[in-house]
Amino acid sequence: MEKRAFVDQLQREVSIPNPPKRIVSLVPSLTEFLHYLGFEKEVIGITKFCVHPETWFEHKERIGGTKTLKVDRIIELKPDLVIGNKEENAIEDISALEKQVPVWMSAIDSFEDAMEMIRQLGAVLNCEERCSALISKLQSLFGELSTIGRNKSVLYFIWKEPDFLAGADTFIGAFMEKIGFTNACEISRYPALEALSSAAADYVFLSSEPFPFSEKHKAYFQSLFPQSKIVLVDGEMFSWYGSRMLKAADYFKTQLISQL
Repeated sequence: MEKRAFVDQLQREVSIPNPPKRIVSLVPSLTEFLHYLGFEKEVIGITKFCVHPETWFEHKERIGGTKTLKVDRIIELKPDLVIGNKEENAIEDISALEKQVPVWMSAIDSFEDAMEMIRQLGAVLNCEERCSALISKLQSLFGELSTIGRNKSVLYFIWKEPDFLAGADTFIGAFMEKIGFTNACEISRYPALEALSSAAADYVFLSSEPFPFSEKHKAYFQSLFPQSKIVLVDGEMFSWYGSRMLKAADYFKTQLISQL
């Protein structure tokens, strides 16, 4: 079978069959993206967190969690393409897999990185036209949403006890800024609340994932931030890249804006 060489988002050269016919996805948002592109037959393995689409979650083989992969089972499936992510997958698992099978890695810390991921996977999967159309649509949609946040500051919590936030150099932080907010956490990656020297913000967003924040948590954060408005937000809309960003655009301009 013909193979083509691609450079992934970690600047690694990966030799991939043209076209790939046995795909394992290690990332929930990219599993949903593969479904959007129509790779029903080709995708043979997903993680236990790949909950969209529901039919795939119910019927496709699950190969562990994003950071607890069943490496041996993945190799047994003989995939000709494994798609992973720098942040979501453990480097030890990726190192073991790439010795046996082609592994294409994404690295997404910004809106632009997400667009580049779509473009690159479009080439890898031989669906450049559809991916180019998706990029154009997303650029247009988010170009119209740049003032939703009105430059208001936000602290975005992803975990409780310890209280972790999405800081700088994260897709969540960049995505908030794309729609006009200012991330009040300027520390890189995902610091604990106590690492912040100043914790004032117009809004405190409590995400539905990875920690499932709910109404019962609002009083605690209101006590910490009495001047802030506490808002429960859909974590998938802020952290899933790929085709989910179409739904995110609608969520931001309807549901989110109504809560501000």
